Amino acid sequence: MKRSKRYRASMSKVDRDVEYGLEEGVKLLKSGSTAKFDETVEIALRLGVDPRHADQMVRGTVALPFGTGKTVRVLVFAKDDKIQDALDAGADFAGLDEYVEKINGGWLDFDVVVASPDVMSKIGRLGKILGTRGLMPNPKSGTVTPDVAKAVKEIKAGKIDFRVDKTGIIHTGIGKTSFGENEIVENIKTFVNTVIKLKPAAAKGTYLRSISISSTMGPGIFLDKSSSMYSISS
Repeated sequence: MKRSKRYRASMSKVDRDVEYGLEEGVKLLKSGSTAKFDETVEIALRLGVDPRHADQMVRGTVALPFGTGKTVRVLVFAKDDKIQDALDAGADFAGLDEYVEKINGGWLDFDVVVASPDVMSKIGRLGKILGTRGLMPNPKSGTVTPDVAKAVKEIKAGKIDFRVDKTGIIHTGIGKTSFGENEIVENIKTFVNTVIKLKPAAAKGTYLRSISISSTMGPGIFLDKSSSMYSISS
């Protein structure tokens, strides 16, 4: 694969055989971000788990202290007063039957779906459409809840849902390269600390096998995986 001159210049600054300290790695990432748009800061954690076994599945949510920098379009399935509650909390769309029909018709102009428990029987029929795209509301991710307004506020503030894939890797965006170094560092700390706390009892051996960060157009940078580096001050 032919790499661009910009990518090769960024890559020349990174030693792939080194695990950088958190602050040093973030500084490298920002210095190598030269694209003409605000790149996403991505993180990938390789875990010592076998997701084929239910007792080794790692899934959760985390509220990043500085958000993701991404505008998230939220659709809320609800009825009666909860529709207005959701809109007042910042939801982009809220309702029930009209949005079920629109989705069945091919409309998918949203990023996250929240639903109140009393409408899930109607939402279930959308499983084949929403489920394959990872958009189906789920109690485990906090997107099926009686308090839809709170869920909307948390999502808009930077709460993200994550899960380990079949290869044992969690990959997600945790900010933008326009963020300050300290903001990226704190988001990474919060994310990694959350994943560490979710270590399944059934997982054997080394749990956190590698951590790497990258910008959308930049090379991967391996970080020191010492858990103490990601502790959060209370």
